[in-house]
Amino acid sequence: MMKKDNRERVLQVRLSQEEFDAIERKYKNSGMKSKSAFVRAMIFEGHLVYFNENELKEIHRLMNNIAGNINQIALRANSTGNIYENDLADIKEMLNKIWQPLLYFQSQLLRLKR
Repeated sequence: MMKKDNRERVLQVRLSQEEFDAIERKYKNSGMKSKSAFVRAMIFEGHLVYFNENELKEIHRLMNNIAGNINQIALRANSTGNIYENDLADIKEMLNKIWQPLLYFQSQLLRLKR
């Protein structure tokens, strides 16, 4: 980073009122004394991670299906006393479908810790 005495350039950014309020809130919560230092820290030390919203929705859909299947199995097990292999196989298949996207998201989040 540059020394303070070399900071003679100005960066202007257009924001909506909501964006401005969010930055103000984050700045106040940061405990930093200077808003300029806060913005520089966010630019140079902040992290951006892209998550595909469609992938998240698909994971959510699959997890809802798994939860629904588990509920059906629980109802059947309570009424008949039996658990069927096909039910368990369906759940295992759906779990296998969500592992890869979950591992990807985990790797993205772990990158933020570094």
